[in-house]
Amino acid sequence: MRASLDTNVIIHLYRAGIQNILFDLFDEGVFIYEQIRKVELDHHGKDVLEKVDADIISGRIEIYSDQKLKEQAVYKIFENNVRENRYLYGTGDLGEVYAISLAQTLGAYSIVTDDTKQGGPYMSLLQFEDDIMPFTFADVLILRYLMGISDENQTVKDFDAVNTASELNWTFRSQLSKFIRRFLKNPIGKRTPYGFGNWQKIMILS
Repeated sequence: MRASLDTNVIIHLYRAGIQNILFDLFDEGVFIYEQIRKVELDHHGKDVLEKVDADIISGRIEIYSDQKLKEQAVYKIFENNVRENRYLYGTGDLGEVYAISLAQTLGAYSIVTDDTKQGGPYMSLLQFEDDIMPFTFADVLILRYLMGISDENQTVKDFDAVNTASELNWTFRSQLSKFIRRFLKNPIGKRTPYGFGNWQKIMILS
């Protein structure tokens, strides 16, 4: 999978020192629009810039500039996506607008953002018939667990690390319940594809 990153999730994961979960799950590429690095992170995430820049230099995070989009002949598509998305979301959601627009332009299908306010991009993308799939850091942790990359103890430990570092005041149980309702609740009562045992182990720890 490939993913476009929003400002807030970059800050949250790097502050907690567990940014590697992005590269574990999105092994086909992680990228950001240049404005997120030059403006958004510079204003809101100075404490993590050195580590983010190190991953950019090493190629783990790919930066998309306007020039790069022009060279790939998709800048006009990106520009149009930004224009349309700005009509949908408030001025305070500019980072999310860039992240969504870049995902749409590149056909990434995934955006990682921790902005879950009602009416914001994450909640709206759940309701729209859109090709873009939004994930929070908690969703990424749960997916990593279900894929067998980490166990339930590490999953809860990493969740607590992010929650504490960024003072989010989220609870793991509530995030897990949202994930189950979103992805695995089956109206005709069939067993979930991951089996009851996996959920029982992680629910006990939550």
